[in-house]
Amino acid sequence: MPPILFTDDDFKIIDTKHIDSMVVTIEVTNFVIMKTLIDQGSSVDILYWKTFKKISLPLDTVVYFNEQIVGFSGERVDTRGYIDLDTKFGEGNECCKTIRVRYLLMDAESSYNILLGRSSLNKLGVILSTPHLAMIFSSDTKTQSKNVVTLQSYQKTARECYAASLKILPPDRLGEDNLPNRKGSYLL
Repeated sequence: MPPILFTDDDFKIIDTKHIDSMVVTIEVTNFVIMKTLIDQGSSVDILYWKTFKKISLPLDTVVYFNEQIVGFSGERVDTRGYIDLDTKFGEGNECCKTIRVRYLLMDAESSYNILLGRSSLNKLGVILSTPHLAMIFSSDTKTQSKNVVTLQSYQKTARECYAASLKILPPDRLGEDNLPNRKGSYLL
């Protein structure tokens, strides 16, 4: 593994005196997924049901099981099963890494589309810097001159997601979401 360092060049954030979450954009099954929360405190990777429906994967790709996960405050949340999907980190073909991620499917309200926990971060070999809101890892392509990838968090998006999470209504008061469908390029 090449040396991995964070330098002043990695400070690409608006507010350097922040307490923001790490929110990135990744690619899952050739679909760009924004609002992906990097959560070192989570032992699972979560694909929210609303996001699963928008990327239009066949239901027969889901492995169903009736298990619950326990949240930070002890609440229990039902899962709809799990799905294994190739997930690409970084942009372009020469500056990225793709790993297979097992996502638990959850039908829960969230301002995020995906939550990535420790298992995927460890598999990816991430070194994370919260002051820089950046993560660095080795790329798949070893022939390029720079074989490490720096993935920056979107500070503005992180703040928008946090603000939205404070306003989420209970499930019985929610209407149909307005996320773009499969014909769009991005899932906002």
